Amino acid sequence: MSTHTLSVLVENKPGVLARVAGLFSRRGFNIESLAVGPTEHADVSRMTIVVAVDELPLEQVTKQLNKLVNVIKIVELDPAVSVQRELLLVKVRADATVRTQVLETVQLFRAKVVDVSPEALTVEATGTADKLEALLRMLEPYGVREMVQSGMVAVGRGPRSITAGPPLRN
Repeated sequence: MSTHTLSVLVENKPGVLARVAGLFSRRGFNIESLAVGPTEHADVSRMTIVVAVDELPLEQVTKQLNKLVNVIKIVELDPAVSVQRELLLVKVRADATVRTQVLETVQLFRAKVVDVSPEALTVEATGTADKLEALLRMLEPYGVREMVQSGMVAVGRGPRSITAGPPLRN
């Protein structure tokens, strides 16, 4: 099995997310990452879905997705020709004895501290899944108290846009 990143443009209406996720669920596929948000068109949302499947079942799923009335367009994003990022917020134990080392680690990964307390720091980092995993490995010895990681968001490189052109739907 290989990992695939799908960028799915959908109508911005209630229930669309449940129908799309349900389609993957019915086929027995686990969605590894799912991020949904608005686009530059108020009536259109973009779903970035990361799923681990073989090529042929993925083709079957995309054909079924295209049949859903609220799905406008589906594009598989190749990591080599797209920008892919995730967001991580992590609360790390950082009392006076280790605070300097934690801050050095944060700077090394070009992350930033977004909250400070006497016993902990909250760090915000964006990047690829590999970069965020590496940051977590470096922070683990200090004590990760809490963390949350977003799903991947991705967009193709260069000037082309999958939402460009004539109106997407009437």
